[in-house]
Amino acid sequence: MGMEVQVRLFATLKDRAGREMITVWLPDGARVADLLRAVAEAYPSLQSYLPSTVVAINHEFAFPEDDVRPGDEVAMFPPVSGGGEDPAPPEVIALTSQPIDLNALVRAVTTPRTGAVTLFIGVVRGEEGDRQVEALEYEAYHPMAEAKMRQILAEIRARWPLVRGIAIAQRIGRMAAGEIAVAVAVSAGHRHEGIFEAARYGINRMKEIVPIWKKEIGPRGELWIEGDYHPSPTDAPTSSS
Repeated sequence: MGMEVQVRLFATLKDRAGREMITVWLPDGARVADLLRAVAEAYPSLQSYLPSTVVAINHEFAFPEDDVRPGDEVAMFPPVSGGGEDPAPPEVIALTSQPIDLNALVRAVTTPRTGAVTLFIGVVRGEEGDRQVEALEYEAYHPMAEAKMRQILAEIRARWPLVRGIAIAQRIGRMAAGEIAVAVAVSAGHRHEGIFEAARYGINRMKEIVPIWKKEIGPRGELWIEGDYHPSPTDAPTSSS
């Protein structure tokens, strides 16, 4: 059982989503915190805005522990207009079972100051050595994977301070050969401000410290593919990253 919830969007959220209304599916007994998680997974372009997003239910402010019930009028919007401080650079992480929307990732890291975006895309290979690959199945330790993805964002910012937006999306579940499994998008004012290096660093670190595994499926059967990188204490987050 569950419920379909329609959410009205305003201001920046409406622009980023490209629509005034979105729909998410929630389990019975869901709360506002569940709503925000569902929106983050279904609409990656909104994810970087959700920590500061205001939620209203039936024209009253709602908070993470508040219930969401069938028939509620739900709205999401940024804090009301105030001072003119420079907004925080956009950051997006996504572990999703849905196909990765590359256009949405690019939009998510694009700001008025953006003049260049680099996009790394990892796809499922149809051959691995002498083995034919029909599909890969990805599995993740979700809470830790999300924490490590956030750590990668912080490490990129520490190394390339001119980078503006960063997005990392990893698809979970079964994907056929040729499908997109992972994407890293990085933006800056100009192409020479570290975006190529940052994107490469991002995907390399994903393969080192983010607990995600893949099972190779082919004519010879199924095989879990394991890496050979063993994290060390230097891979733990620090106050500088």
